[in-house]
Amino acid sequence: MLPAPYDIPIRQHGGVPENRPPPVPYEATAVRPDWAALPAGLRSALAGRLGGPPAEVRVAGAGFTRGFAALLTGPDGDRVFVKAAELAGQRHLVDWYAHEAAVLARLPAGLPVPRPRWALTGAGWYAVALTAVDGHTPRLPWDPAELDAALAAYAEVAAALADPPADLVALGLPRLADLARDDILWWGEVAAGREPPPEVPAWAPLPELVALESRLPGYAAAGAGLAHGDLRVDNLLLDPAGRVWLCDWTWLCHGPAWFDLVSLLLTGYASGLDADTAFATHPAAAGAPPDALDVTLAALAGYFLTGAAAGPSTASPHLRAHQRWSGEQALGWLAARQGWR
Repeated sequence: MLPAPYDIPIRQHGGVPENRPPPVPYEATAVRPDWAALPAGLRSALAGRLGGPPAEVRVAGAGFTRGFAALLTGPDGDRVFVKAAELAGQRHLVDWYAHEAAVLARLPAGLPVPRPRWALTGAGWYAVALTAVDGHTPRLPWDPAELDAALAAYAEVAAALADPPADLVALGLPRLADLARDDILWWGEVAAGREPPPEVPAWAPLPELVALESRLPGYAAAGAGLAHGDLRVDNLLLDPAGRVWLCDWTWLCHGPAWFDLVSLLLTGYASGLDADTAFATHPAAAGAPPDALDVTLAALAGYFLTGAAAGPSTASPHLRAHQRWSGEQALGWLAARQGWR
């Protein structure tokens, strides 16, 4: 296990550690096709790259899309992690997978991230193979030492992306400030009557939430670094040596590392750990505006809770419940910091 430099305390309530588990474990949220459900032409093409039909197929249970994602072991023992989607029916996933492969190929060397091995098209599908990571999604509630390892891994990644390589920037990555204006900020829309209000406790003050989230675009526009953009527990893998690997790089964007830190620590807060201390002492939060944590929590609470109220999702039957749970954690953490209840 890696050293635990953050030594995160456990919050206590009545002498018992607080813990708010998600409605469905993160490693069991996906609904994906299995190997037999893939077109024969695609299976043949993949087997050709593996040197024969796979000896083992382990379909990933984490995630919120219906794309194929599995660890494939070839007949000679070589292993790759394969993502695949239909070129016509799942074009957005195809674009995401191809973009992620381009990002992974350009990330600085030595980071705990998978790398692309090869890509192919067959039977109307696109597939990309990444290096296999021998690991598992960290389980909730977080073990403090495992969260320490995740924070250490992200400190390494954030430092490398503070001054990103030119070929990575050349991909034309989006800016978090723009994404916030277009897709993340929702309390203002609710206050203006342009969106139906999500279910929130009576103590949640809408004017304060609007004021806090409105600062995010300005904060996010500062600096030249890059942010992962989707740093959650199910996008992490813990290997047998105790090192945490960061996966799913579709949403890399120009933005501050402290934004990623907040999204990662939502599950730390829900696990009863002192997420405030973890944020304040992490290198990624150095130089952040004093209210950066509150601003991000307000924005994430609105984003998740509004999404949860959008009706059933075709991506995963568990998506809306997880959005609501995530929004409740963000709002609860913010309320505790603000003294709203």
